[in-house]
Amino acid sequence: MSENEDLELDELNTPPSDTGNGAEDENLDDMDMAAAMEAETDSDVSRTAADLEAVFDIPVHVSAVLGKSRMQVSQLLKLGRGAVVELDRKVGEAIDIYVNNRLVARGEVVVVEDRLGVTMTEIIKSDRR
Repeated sequence: MSENEDLELDELNTPPSDTGNGAEDENLDDMDMAAAMEAETDSDVSRTAADLEAVFDIPVHVSAVLGKSRMQVSQLLKLGRGAVVELDRKVGEAIDIYVNNRLVARGEVVVVEDRLGVTMTEIIKSDRR
């Protein structure tokens, strides 16, 4: 190869600089890169939401577990109206939120008008994929 061919290849690999100020060019490149990444992220989000549309109508079983207790059947049969069952959780401790019998979050009990509700305070990430 001749030196001219090498020079032409090097010129193709280096971006042209009109201003002579490298800092301005770097800032423009960073801005262009950020805009491109944002546009790509937006399209990924909309594409993912559209992909999930097929499962929006699938019912799931959600349960919020305030606590657990263990007792014998004879003790269970003796329970009546007003009986107090001691749970393994303390007042104010986070409750477990299960979806289809799988722990997905922890939360707190809240009152919404005249009903009980749950506010999620922590999402549990699973290693299972």
